[in-house]
Amino acid sequence: MVRTSALPASSTHDNNALIAVLGAGAIGQLMYHKLSVNTQEAQVNEVILIGRDKQTRHQQLRFIDHTQHTHEALATILGTDDNRLARVELLFVCVKAYQVEQALLPLLPKLSPQCHIVLLHNGLGPHLPVAAALMRYKDMGLTLGTTSQAALKLSPWQVKYSGLGVTQLGHYCGSVMSAALKTCLTRLHSDNQPIEWHQPVLPVLWQKLAINAVINPLTALNQCANGQLAATEYQSQISAIIDELVEVAKYDGIILDKAAVKARVYQVIELTSANFSSMYQDVAHSRPTEINEINGYICQQAKALHLNVPNNQYLVDKVLQLSKS
Repeated sequence: MVRTSALPASSTHDNNALIAVLGAGAIGQLMYHKLSVNTQEAQVNEVILIGRDKQTRHQQLRFIDHTQHTHEALATILGTDDNRLARVELLFVCVKAYQVEQALLPLLPKLSPQCHIVLLHNGLGPHLPVAAALMRYKDMGLTLGTTSQAALKLSPWQVKYSGLGVTQLGHYCGSVMSAALKTCLTRLHSDNQPIEWHQPVLPVLWQKLAINAVINPLTALNQCANGQLAATEYQSQISAIIDELVEVAKYDGIILDKAAVKARVYQVIELTSANFSSMYQDVAHSRPTEINEINGYICQQAKALHLNVPNNQYLVDKVLQLSKS
């Protein structure tokens, strides 16, 4: 069954703020579809994508939801020279971690002066240059987040919802997200998948970092599905990765329960046993990986704190070697 929810070729609500998604990968398209389908029903802010090109264009998208229904949408992909960028008041940044700085920073002066930015990517690190850049924009704000919802990209403009989950968000710096935007965001998040607000947010992101630091590099290096990491042969390596992460986080002011982190890592391995991690897929398709923003971030923080993290450094080195081969 196909449900059509076509967006207008250009905005018919000139007085309304725009909600935008930067990045049209699997998660970017997932966020776009979940937001825009409900937008059509609720007659609230228009949702658009922001592209890499200067010129605006329109693209037919297809989305298969968790009930196997197919939705179609004619998406506006706003060009970087389009003056409608000035109406964007809520921006989800869903590009790869290593693309955040280059993709986002040139857009900042073109966005609404009150724009609130939500970073939604794997790993940690990109929030630091973004926060520094936002110091020049007194009315903008930055929220950091992570989601356990999953999507599979079947073709460049078709994604399939492949996993229900929770989206966790928290204010990081600048202006706090307005009550109106929070309400709008909560209302638009479809399928009753919860949004959790955490303050401070960094402990939540470190917990997610632990999951990524284990699953992503180990599946990439061993060319296996997530579930294989439950095997006994990986136990000591997984424990060592987590031990180092928890120690670095502690010196960075983030207190994590090592047993709880480990239990959560194994829970995710089980829940996603048939999945192939994003790093596995990046290596398989000869694409750059996010290793520098995952295990590399742990190593970076450890170096600044004069700590040794040989197990995480080993994974960084091996994945970088694999990426170059």
